[in-house]
Amino acid sequence: MPRRLPPSPFFRHDTAIVESSSIGRGTRIWAFAHVLPGAVIGADCNICDHTFIENDVHIGDRVTIKCGVQLWDGITIEDDVFIGPNATFTNDPYPRSQRHPRQFVRTLVGKGASIGANATLMPGITVGQQAMIGAGSVVTGDVPPLAIVTGNPARIVGYEGAGPPFVEAVSAAPVAAGANRTRVAGVALHRLPQAQDLRGLLTFAEVGEQVPFEVKRCFLVSGVATREVRGEHAHRKLHQFLVCVEGQCHIVADDGRNRQEFVLDSPALALYLPPMVWGIQYRFSQDAVLLVLCSDKYDSADYIRDYSEFLRLVQAG
Repeated sequence: MPRRLPPSPFFRHDTAIVESSSIGRGTRIWAFAHVLPGAVIGADCNICDHTFIENDVHIGDRVTIKCGVQLWDGITIEDDVFIGPNATFTNDPYPRSQRHPRQFVRTLVGKGASIGANATLMPGITVGQQAMIGAGSVVTGDVPPLAIVTGNPARIVGYEGAGPPFVEAVSAAPVAAGANRTRVAGVALHRLPQAQDLRGLLTFAEVGEQVPFEVKRCFLVSGVATREVRGEHAHRKLHQFLVCVEGQCHIVADDGRNRQEFVLDSPALALYLPPMVWGIQYRFSQDAVLLVLCSDKYDSADYIRDYSEFLRLVQAG
């Protein structure tokens, strides 16, 4: 009897050309796809019709690549990424016919990110984990973790899971300082006391009352272009108290499990951020001035600037 060959660990459509031997178990490669020999594809991926995957391409597990996508040398796709139909990747910032760079710049799409249909990604960028790129967007620079970007060029319009911005009505009845709790552990939105008479409006805060720590440092942020993003870090030990004394800005607070977005649009509102909360500041108005009170002096070692590291520390408890 002829020896029976073991079944392939992945599915390949009859019309697909699969030259790579590095294909994970449970992956499905559909009609007219072409995978070159050097490509590495993880387990349980779905590679749809008319896709092309070049040699120096690394694809993680459970990745979905919809129809009409080409992945060129220098591209890494991490686990659980979704790539919509006809999304376009590039790997050479200055392409010329018959001229190939010695090494292609690398593009990284982080874990859990989604790229909408017909989006275009310029070479050499990093798309952070769980970021969302809107359909038809042109991405010219790095996309932070969790960011939602749209447009040409793509700009941040929100953050995944933060929900609609929380807006506190300043004209509402006063509430006790720190009483306005949020979805994010330890974060509180304060309404500051005010006194008004014919001379104007006075807003104040006191250490031990509204400000729940001794202030050892303060700084002001101003002149931020609307499209720019600040923060994008957590602190190991530092406490912060944020007040937008002029104009408005949006703050996203993230404890590693829950996140929420807030609008600071009055000097009567303040946001308290405890240690081990990832903070993002964006959508500054042109006249915005953000005052930040801190519990200690500047210490570069206190910063956590990598979101993956932040999540690991949170999970470690």
